[in-house]
Amino acid sequence: MIGVDWGTTSLRAWRLDQEGSVLDRRASPQGIMTITDRQFEPVLRDIVGDWLADGERHILLCGMIGSRQGWHEVAYLSCPAGIDEIAARLTPVAFAGAAVRIVPGLATIDENGIADIMRGEETQILGAAASDGATRRICLPGTHSKWAAVSAGRIERFSTYMTGEMFAALAQHTILARTTVAGPIDPAAFTAGVARAADTGGLLHHAFGVRTQVLRQGMTEAAAYAYLSGLMIGHELNAALDSVATPVAVVGASALAALYVTAIASRGGVAIAVDEAAGATGLARLGARATWT
Repeated sequence: MIGVDWGTTSLRAWRLDQEGSVLDRRASPQGIMTITDRQFEPVLRDIVGDWLADGERHILLCGMIGSRQGWHEVAYLSCPAGIDEIAARLTPVAFAGAAVRIVPGLATIDENGIADIMRGEETQILGAAASDGATRRICLPGTHSKWAAVSAGRIERFSTYMTGEMFAALAQHTILARTTVAGPIDPAAFTAGVARAADTGGLLHHAFGVRTQVLRQGMTEAAAYAYLSGLMIGHELNAALDSVATPVAVVGASALAALYVTAIASRGGVAIAVDEAAGATGLARLGARATWT
């Protein structure tokens, strides 16, 4: 099978064997927003054409490719949802020479009645989720971080935090840009930012303190950048880390995922790193349940 995570700005594809192991992989900057005149089919053929020529006949797509701006809009499936419910809602699209299906995104409602949505992350969650009946928290760091509660392999609910996007906006487009310099993350400054987020005063007050610590308390601009990162992730943890007793699986092999592991541990939580290939695993699990004819 071929599994594809096709997002807004990039595309990742895996060739998978019968057991779901990755045989080959591809990456492309051709996210859905780069595709003109809805030429999704030829772009996909260009990326996986040799795999098709070698006999692959099943392609499973997830991510923003199933959105209104994508190839074919697939309705969200409401949580709680498990792998069987998601597999039952795989939606076919026309593609000569292979059977193509798109994974539905998921939707939930928070405790105050506000909707939340995801597309693509559900496959990573399915790949990372334990099927031993345990209740777990799964964190997917990124521009819009996702936190999901999983029980008995089912995605019960989730929440989204615009942490990465807000960090970039603050560091580049506010007064804080005058006193921060992007670069490698200083671990001590990062951890100090995570700790500061637990203090009273709130995010808006804490954010201005990034500037004043440089101007009045000797913090370097490089340290301020790391401190701001820790501050933003720390405030995310204030909302999302509802129990340090529940292990958190952090999906990804990136430096960002490592920062989340550090931040969770600094709060007394238990963080378990899960390889970013969890998305391929989730697609393989869904593909095994798909109706391809």
